[in-house]
Amino acid sequence: MQIVSPQIAASLGSSSWIRRMFEKGMELKKRYGDDAVCDFSLGNPDVPPPAKTADALRKIASEAVRPLGLGYCPNAGIPAFREALAAWLARQQQSPLQAGHVVATVGAAGALVAFFRAVVEPGDEIVVPAPYFVEYGAYCGHFGGVLRTVPSRAPSFAPDVEGIAAAITSKTRAILVNSPNNPTGCIYSGSDMRRLAAIVDRANEGRERPLFLVSDEPYRAFAYDGATVPPVLPLTPFAVVAGSFSKTLSLAGERIGYLAANPAMPDVETFVAAVTMTNRTLGFVNAPVIGQKLAAELLDETVDLAIYDRRRKLMAEVLRSAGLEFEMPRGAFYFFPAAPGGDDTAFTDALLAERILAVPGRGFGFPGHIRLSCSVDERIIERSAAGFARAAGAAKR
Repeated sequence: MQIVSPQIAASLGSSSWIRRMFEKGMELKKRYGDDAVCDFSLGNPDVPPPAKTADALRKIASEAVRPLGLGYCPNAGIPAFREALAAWLARQQQSPLQAGHVVATVGAAGALVAFFRAVVEPGDEIVVPAPYFVEYGAYCGHFGGVLRTVPSRAPSFAPDVEGIAAAITSKTRAILVNSPNNPTGCIYSGSDMRRLAAIVDRANEGRERPLFLVSDEPYRAFAYDGATVPPVLPLTPFAVVAGSFSKTLSLAGERIGYLAANPAMPDVETFVAAVTMTNRTLGFVNAPVIGQKLAAELLDETVDLAIYDRRRKLMAEVLRSAGLEFEMPRGAFYFFPAAPGGDDTAFTDALLAERILAVPGRGFGFPGHIRLSCSVDERIIERSAAGFARAAGAAKR
């Protein structure tokens, strides 16, 4: 008896490596105790939200008992929030955004899913640099889209712009980039982004269905050592930005994000109307009202990024001492070191024996590396040092 669709059955059979490691971690913690396990598998932001969050919540609570205080809102978002969000993004993206160019969504994931539903037809291709966030394939695949990956240039993990250009066909509907990148921490340079935009503009000459440049930016605020994340919206009329406040405000559970379109996009009103409709008809209806109101009060705030920077430097010391090869991440809160011997699953197993949880790089479309999340306490990073050294030493023998 076939309970679920073949596509979903196949997805279940090759379920996310991140979730697999999470489940293994639960087993280890149950057996040995939480303090005996060093879990670097999940990117769950653990730094407290900004201090102003408490005041914002009290304000929301005082208004909640009013009629429709927590009721449905327009599908594109609370009008006041859209206006404030557009003004904030206009400064960030150096683009003349107005409320009509942005849609409040259920996280950045909801923004991407609503975008794909609005523009993708079966057989359309989405080109993405690898490594990449694994659920991109599902986001577009729900609507018949096909993910096409182009390996990035190791060890820097900068995008292979020439390879991406060669991957563009008449079926390509979007180039999807993620910078700062999960899992590598790479920040794509302004030069590379301009070259990608030029690919889009050339491809769109004479096209009836345009090619989009989509930038997934939930880690935009996480840039270290003076690095900057270049704005994407001004680069091409068909630029679209997805983002969220999950990491920057530690509001991951509140699921509040957005999609923004370049105001210069031809027929941008129709595009935004389409995403607003898919945002509704996919079952999201509207972004969480409490999340919208919280984000509106905290737009100019971030979590204490210095905490993540200290962890980044400490993790680098641990990996360096263990003899692991890695590129120092300039953004986000992940490391993507090479697996000694090149076998990422074998090295992940060796780390498991040391009660250290990592995710094999093949879970991000890039075997031979492992992903480590720095959204953990510094004591856990320090405690992992001996285990990393033993696992790396064993892998090199």
